[in-house]
Amino acid sequence: MILADSSTRVLVQGITGRQGRFHARLMQEYGTAVVAGVTPGKGGESVHGIPVYDTVREAVREHDATASVVFVPAPLAMDACLEALAHLELVVVITEGIPVKDTMLLRARAKRLGSRLIGPNTPGIISPGESKLGIMPASVFRRGSAGVVSRSGTLAYEIAAAMSSSGIGQSTLVGVGGDAVVGTSMAEVLQMFESDPETEAVVLVGEIGGEAEERAAEFVKEMSKPVVAYIAGITAPPEKRMGHAGAIISRGRGTAESKIRALERAGARVAEFPQQIPEILREVA
Repeated sequence: MILADSSTRVLVQGITGRQGRFHARLMQEYGTAVVAGVTPGKGGESVHGIPVYDTVREAVREHDATASVVFVPAPLAMDACLEALAHLELVVVITEGIPVKDTMLLRARAKRLGSRLIGPNTPGIISPGESKLGIMPASVFRRGSAGVVSRSGTLAYEIAAAMSSSGIGQSTLVGVGGDAVVGTSMAEVLQMFESDPETEAVVLVGEIGGEAEERAAEFVKEMSKPVVAYIAGITAPPEKRMGHAGAIISRGRGTAESKIRALERAGARVAEFPQQIPEILREVA
């Protein structure tokens, strides 16, 4: 597994909001060590028995937190993420609608500080049976040795459910986020899975728009572990955003066909339908 395990000590930024409160409880029920929450001006309160602090600095000092899950609204999210990156090794940003220039600044700051930024607009990270940092439905996952990296939350859940029902578990699922710019690329996650002794094969779930999958394909060429991929949006019309902010074909770039060609040339097996992935995994693993 990568990024998150049972030792990951999590704080939730925006825990007193509707989404933060709801998902903090679900993460807690899953067994994740949710040790604190942060909402400026709400210090001293508690949510589901989780103490709330005004600042990340206080929460880290009192509870030795190592990761944050951010549910702060987009207009305030950049400041929340900057604060988290200054004190934590892992920051998972669920928030949608963060401006691209803000994400670019956050990505640069994370790199300078040696912190890991996942997202924004991500469903999060789950290492089944160990820890869940995000909003994914935990019931569709089971522990195993196939890593999953995805731009799409819903597709990732569907594919994980198909894998689990076929007896194929997951080591970790990482949602890199659906925006045009994200803190951690698909290629970087592939590198982590390649180095992870518990991961024996990797599933890459992509979609139209951008060049993330093509760049990931360059690393796939160097991998010793088999990679199975699925690319959504093969029938999508050009110049129309399809769900995610980053899922748009522009001037002939970012098409499903170009991504499929790049991955196949790199040695990945590409499924025509999500439900084919378990069958292909059995063939290659």
